[in-house]
Amino acid sequence: MAQTKADPLLVVRGITRRFGDRTILDQVDLDVAAGEAVGVVGPNGSGKSTLLRCIVGADEADGGEATLDGRVLDERRPDVRRDLAVVMDDIDFFPDLSVVEHLDLVARAHAQPDAEEVVNDVLDEVGLMEVSGQLPSTLSSGQRRRLALASAFVRPRTLLVLDEPEARLDVDGVRWLGEKLLSEKAAGRAVLLVSHDPGLVEQVCDRVVRLGGGDGADAG
Repeated sequence: MAQTKADPLLVVRGITRRFGDRTILDQVDLDVAAGEAVGVVGPNGSGKSTLLRCIVGADEADGGEATLDGRVLDERRPDVRRDLAVVMDDIDFFPDLSVVEHLDLVARAHAQPDAEEVVNDVLDEVGLMEVSGQLPSTLSSGQRRRLALASAFVRPRTLLVLDEPEARLDVDGVRWLGEKLLSEKAAGRAVLLVSHDPGLVEQVCDRVVRLGGGDGADAG
């Protein structure tokens, strides 16, 4: 079914998360349509990363629900993983696989057609071709961040959920990331990202959700 602005791909309603007697997220609502990017911004400690983790099911919300194309969004479900690509700060790599082997396994595990061609294209795009035979542990922090992003881009996806994707990227890397996310939107994919980079948010995002101190969310 074709998605429109009136028929969001991602629907988040009433997400609430408490830690002890502190409410981090209070009834957060947001929508993201196909071909749209929504940014989540706010000060440190406002619950931005927690919101993303609750949305994808990596953390259990105390209330509320997120759906992807009408299905409860939980990345542990195979039918959801088929359409969802997530990059969080705590991504793990296969320690005994080289960069190219890691990406090839991710692509094939998600039934990516023409996996070898896709992996080679993404390696070139993220600037990791020269280190493709190395183990992830030998990469710089910026290269590992590019590998994390590449792990999302080698798989089929209708929704990208990204937590500070610009972290540890240099200026050229952030410029590339902005152009890449614009191309993701142009391909009809939905993008939800947390970012501390105002330039990236302005370049990529159609709308912004602002979090602050457990006071819910404001859309702008």
